[in-house]
Amino acid sequence: MKTTYEIAVFEGDGIGPEIMAPTVDLLLTLAEPASYALRFVDAPAGAAHYARTGESFPTASMDTARGADAILLSAMGLPDVRYPDGTEISPQIDLRKALTLFAGVRPVTIRPGHPTPLATDKPVDFVLIRESTEGLFHTQGRGEVTEDEARETLLITRAISEPLFKFAFDLAKSRKAAGRGPGKVTCVDKANVFRAFAFFREMFDAEAAKHPDIAADHAYVDATALWMVERPWSFDVMVTENMFGDILSDLGAGLMGGLGLAPSADIGHDHAVFQPCHGSAPDIAGQGVANPMAMILSAAMMLEWLGGRHDAPELTRDGVRLREAVEAVITAGTVRSRDLGGTDGTAAVAAAVKAALA
Repeated sequence: MKTTYEIAVFEGDGIGPEIMAPTVDLLLTLAEPASYALRFVDAPAGAAHYARTGESFPTASMDTARGADAILLSAMGLPDVRYPDGTEISPQIDLRKALTLFAGVRPVTIRPGHPTPLATDKPVDFVLIRESTEGLFHTQGRGEVTEDEARETLLITRAISEPLFKFAFDLAKSRKAAGRGPGKVTCVDKANVFRAFAFFREMFDAEAAKHPDIAADHAYVDATALWMVERPWSFDVMVTENMFGDILSDLGAGLMGGLGLAPSADIGHDHAVFQPCHGSAPDIAGQGVANPMAMILSAAMMLEWLGGRHDAPELTRDGVRLREAVEAVITAGTVRSRDLGGTDGTAAVAAAVKAALA
């Protein structure tokens, strides 16, 4: 009998449903001959749902997410649908906070043949880990604004930072064992200016001392942005605060050729969400031209995470297979979506990935 894993599916807004459908189809294709099964449960939420019902994140959908083995979430939010205070509707951030998904994992991978603005053919393979529950996002929607000034609060806590750094060093170890990195973690901060980041760095150094087999260093966030452009191949695992990670992860996506190739995961002790880094792109919704690769790569990350969490090597192998199929399509260049300079639509890109799997 197959072991069944329940996946909560948030279809999202704009192009969200269009890129989720082929992703689920690919996951079912992988599971059909496997010793595991995937059961997908719809979880309504988002800006379009709010516009229809006045509710952005139903309690039932949160319950579905809490009870699932993993959460697959597509692009969320619409720029013209907002709460009365003017802030955007973002259930993905609500999920991060409610489930304490402190480790935002943003891989940056560039293989030969990948579209990139970098003037080099050197392969790039590093992971940016963004703390995802506090930092400068701590007071999101609750900042103080008067006629003459505005204040937001930066929060860094030991309760979140210590497991974040442990996660970073564990990831560096697993990447080293898989031959994907030298075994190095870089703490990205602004400890020369802010006491909060000196505190952040102090906890990083304490965790680094527990891992003598893994190299550890520090970098200021402004210098890191420069080095990500000048020599991105020098990084392995980077770990940083929420806002810094938000900015640097988009820079990493730019190095890969765009947000259409940028997957992500938000991982906590008991739950994990997998979603593309890009937005809902309502300007192209319904046209069948959205690039589904970031969504598919996020699903590949989900399979690898499930495999590691449940000691299920077949899930891990299928996650690698799915990622490598996407990379093969990108490298071949015969099928290319509009955002990467081509003319192929969502269905054609997904079909190419399925063919690469076969």
